[in-house]
Amino acid sequence: MNDLIVLALLFDGPKHGYQLKREAGFILGQAEMHNNLIYPLLRRFTSQGWVRRKAMAGQRGQTRQQYSLTANGREQLLERLAEYSDQDARSAQAFATRVGMFELLSPEVRLAILAKRESHMQAREKRLATLKANLDVGAYGAEVVRFFCEQAQAELAWIARLRRMQKHKARIGSATNSR
Repeated sequence: MNDLIVLALLFDGPKHGYQLKREAGFILGQAEMHNNLIYPLLRRFTSQGWVRRKAMAGQRGQTRQQYSLTANGREQLLERLAEYSDQDARSAQAFATRVGMFELLSPEVRLAILAKRESHMQAREKRLATLKANLDVGAYGAEVVRFFCEQAQAELAWIARLRRMQKHKARIGSATNSR
């Protein structure tokens, strides 16, 4: 996920390494992304031709590195975002990362991602119901199962809302195109 986040942060334009560290950290719920994560990613992306690095003069006379996404990097980001495996469907972080970048994806890819995650969450809800019905997990175990059931139901409701948003955007888009 870190690689997708860093590439996506460069989608709208060039950024300095420190800015990328802060923004990626914010997205990941941290103060900043650690140097041992961000800079190896940037070196790898640069060597693969996905990111271009340019030395710039800093405000205090120091040299700062500015990173920008290349056309190949944009293509790679979009391809990698559209790849959504069964393993990704099991990951709340992989799903949330994709949803956060839905604006970059085609409507068909968005709907496919929603369908895959929805299927996973429905199966999880079913497994939890079976667990609840067939095992005595005790009072606190039952609370855990109840909590996970509520989470699954909340996420399924969110997926339904995301689908409605997609349909609304499609209607607006088709109305705009027919003018």
